[in-house]
Amino acid sequence: MSRGGRTKDREAPSERRCIVTGDVQPKEGLVRFVAGPDGMVVPDLAEKLPGRGIWVAAQRAAIDKAAAKGMFSRGAKAQVRAPDGLADLVESGLAKRVVELVSLARKAGDAVAGFEKVKGWLADGRAKVLLQASDGSDRGKGKLWTPTGGRWFGCLTASELGLSFGRDHVIHGALAPGGLTDRVIKEASRLSGLRGGSAVPTPPSASITAALPPGRNEDAT
Repeated sequence: MSRGGRTKDREAPSERRCIVTGDVQPKEGLVRFVAGPDGMVVPDLAEKLPGRGIWVAAQRAAIDKAAAKGMFSRGAKAQVRAPDGLADLVESGLAKRVVELVSLARKAGDAVAGFEKVKGWLADGRAKVLLQASDGSDRGKGKLWTPTGGRWFGCLTASELGLSFGRDHVIHGALAPGGLTDRVIKEASRLSGLRGGSAVPTPPSASITAALPPGRNEDAT
């Protein structure tokens, strides 16, 4: 509380300026880079590496442009080089982080997989995030809905989502509130941008209600 007895407003999230677009936005929508000792640009996905941070919107086109136009040198205020395939490097790193975080959430009992289990969590209001494989059928994915006040992500493939749950492939997953879920949302938002989606993905179907009968589903995994 403040000295006057009033509760202080919650601090606004830290913001940074993208060197490509010039827009100032919360760090959750940006990727941090630093210059290594050899002058090579390095993605700092955990935002812990020492050095001057260079921030780029979490979008493939923005990272590609920064690398092609020498914008990293401008941001670093020094001559630096971007490695070939930098956007691919960021994408693979983000995908690995999302997979590992979902796996940890599953081990903590905060994540489930499979159509019926996920549908049950959604119907009971236990889910905050709906995860669906990017290569699953739209027909099957459309039978589930985004949690009220929650999020939907379709940035992982079925095999990647499967890794999180110790299976060959998974089409549907859900995360409970709390635990590691907010970190999953942060990393999945960035990954969505790298894989052609926006930082705030739009679900395939948000109007379907929990009153749907279970039925038989070809994407029950």
